[in-house]
Amino acid sequence: MGVPERPEEGAVLERRTLNRTLLARQRLLDRVDARPVDVVEHLVGMQAQVPLDPYVGLWARLRQFDPAELGRALLERRAVRMTLLRATLHLVSSRDALRLPSALQPMLERAFASSPFARALTGLDLEPVVARGVELLEETPLTIAQLRTKLAPDWPDHDANALAYAVRHLVPLVQVTPRGVWGARMQPTVTTLSSWVGAEPNGGSADELVLRYLRAFGPASTADIRAWSWLADVRSIVTRLRPRLCVYRDEAGCELYDVSDGVFGDPAVPAPVRFLPEYDNVFLSHADRSRIMDGVVWGAAFTHRGTFFVDGFLAGAWKLKQEKRHATLTVELRGRVRQAERRQVEEEAEALLAFLTPEASSRRLRLE
Repeated sequence: MGVPERPEEGAVLERRTLNRTLLARQRLLDRVDARPVDVVEHLVGMQAQVPLDPYVGLWARLRQFDPAELGRALLERRAVRMTLLRATLHLVSSRDALRLPSALQPMLERAFASSPFARALTGLDLEPVVARGVELLEETPLTIAQLRTKLAPDWPDHDANALAYAVRHLVPLVQVTPRGVWGARMQPTVTTLSSWVGAEPNGGSADELVLRYLRAFGPASTADIRAWSWLADVRSIVTRLRPRLCVYRDEAGCELYDVSDGVFGDPAVPAPVRFLPEYDNVFLSHADRSRIMDGVVWGAAFTHRGTFFVDGFLAGAWKLKQEKRHATLTVELRGRVRQAERRQVEEEAEALLAFLTPEASSRRLRLE
């Protein structure tokens, strides 16, 4: 199958073209042969509030994915889990852990400044709080509760929880392993990025971040870029980058920006069924999600559930339940699908169930 021709600049991109292009750039149209950390870098990180989520997301994108390979990357500190985009926890390569904070730290500081924690510390000089927090966390990794307890004696007249969260927002911190490693359990425990990977954050710019976003999620509007990153003044960034970008429009007339070498998907190509985790940046990286949603809308109804796509669009939810060595995967079809598509959903669900529960003595698939 040939590579689809790139539309001429200024062209109107239909929703199905945007759909297939997003799936292609996200490695969801065809699974790829690649190292997990390389895919994580291409995606500019993966949502990781739920420790299992990046494993499911990589299983959906890689032809041969061994979860132990990602676990080793975490244990060897080639990948880390830390607060980045949208002030949420992400899995990133260690290289990105060092270059992304330069662009994102101002956003994290704004997020803290608008939080109840900052209001609880009004008038307090935070520089010594941050310095003491760094000292404590580099002595030994701590949970946020432990950090709160250790900070409290130095600032007895201030909310200890707010003190701890000031450090969490204002210092690049990583969750130490084995938290996030396949098959392991550990309370979220943090230390400084620099002490964990042995280097200081360096060099990344907001311009570079936007270009990487477009390569993995574009073409996209300024509102989409803002929704993904929470960067300030996205319009100025795009204006600076404009000589390097192509501009298209969607069917509603909105301008969409793109890198000049971005891959496009063929709208005529069938899209396979794909199962994704509870949180995936596919859902969190556009202000306008119509390129992946039709009759089914991702939102509160998907809480604590994974998702799946049929013909490239959101079609339902899934949830795994394990009791001892017995595993049940419940798949909820929330839109109408053809019989052939239903069989594809069942086949992919069976594969997901086997991946998630390799040691189960019995497995059951429920399709509702």
